[in-house]
Amino acid sequence: MSAAAIEVGALAKVFGGLAAVDGVSLTVAAGERRVLIGPNGAGKTTLFHCITGTLRPTRGSVRLFGRDVTQDAEHRRTALGMGRTFQITNVFPELTLGENLALAIVGTDRRKWVVHRPMEAFESVRHQALESLERVGLEGRADQPAKLVSYGERRQLELALALNTKPKVLFLDEPCAGLSPAERQRISKMIAGLPRDITLLMIEHDMDVALGLADRVTVLHQGRVILEGTPDEVRANAQVRDVYFGHA
Repeated sequence: MSAAAIEVGALAKVFGGLAAVDGVSLTVAAGERRVLIGPNGAGKTTLFHCITGTLRPTRGSVRLFGRDVTQDAEHRRTALGMGRTFQITNVFPELTLGENLALAIVGTDRRKWVVHRPMEAFESVRHQALESLERVGLEGRADQPAKLVSYGERRQLELALALNTKPKVLFLDEPCAGLSPAERQRISKMIAGLPRDITLLMIEHDMDVALGLADRVTVLHQGRVILEGTPDEVRANAQVRDVYFGHA
């Protein structure tokens, strides 16, 4: 039996006297689409940061594909097949869409040490960047500066950047935050179309988006898991309605 993609055991993160994450345990199977939901301040992003290595947990454990990575730096987890996006867009606005992707591609292999050749010399890099843009619906936009595209298109670019590392597990932190209804629908469709060999763990505040994409849902409140189940079980749970909509 293959190891789970993500295993979190009794994870906690304490800031001063506040437990932002308080004893969270969860297991995400390989190929599963798991969504974390909960009201603002529930600890979702802090949990994400602890799993991906942005923050060091106060206690507990994190395993990726059976390997204990609790003390590993973020780049080491990336080398194991982790990709992620952030709640706030994280691209270089002065670079074009193609340059953003090319920089990410070169940064993941030995070509990053070749400092005396212009980017145009790496034809394979540009080809890969163009393919990545096409994959997220931004074909024909390679030469457009990132600062001139819409917020939703920046989100599409971020998804392309995350997929560029060929991740085995992908962490998406509110990919639909701040988007118009049409943009949310477009991003949701892209996420739904990701191949099933990519395990997905996603934070999403929009309940319709979250429950429409998830195989299983984990509900957080005040740093703790209050329910884990199918989208239908979450919809039917009175406690989730009280906690989630009472704090929305």
